Amino acid sequence: MPLAERRALDHLLRNLLADLPSRAADERFDELLSRPGLRIERIVSTGQASPPGFWYDQPQAEWVLVLKGEARLQVEHEPEPRVLRAGDFADLPPHCRHRVEWTQPDQPTVWLAVHYDAD
Repeated sequence: MPLAERRALDHLLRNLLADLPSRAADERFDELLSRPGLRIERIVSTGQASPPGFWYDQPQAEWVLVLKGEARLQVEHEPEPRVLRAGDFADLPPHCRHRVEWTQPDQPTVWLAVHYDAD
């Protein structure tokens, strides 16, 4: 197979659990696919959390799945954070204020986030 074709396939065929950092100062965001009204990204957290007082308030809906690791997701007006483990997901409507309270510091937490227009 010619090199150009192999490089094109490298972008198409990837493993979401490959190339995980063991520890990083910042979360890693990898955009996997972007189309009008749709964005899919892999997020790798290694102990990060939202800054104190910070809330995500996004114009698009977000469906998020934890593939590996564990996190605590606080949704505004809910009394306790949701504990998300591998296989757990949440579907957050547009402008649903939320924050990441905690991610595992001793191993990567891998998220698959799908941002989409909720028409």
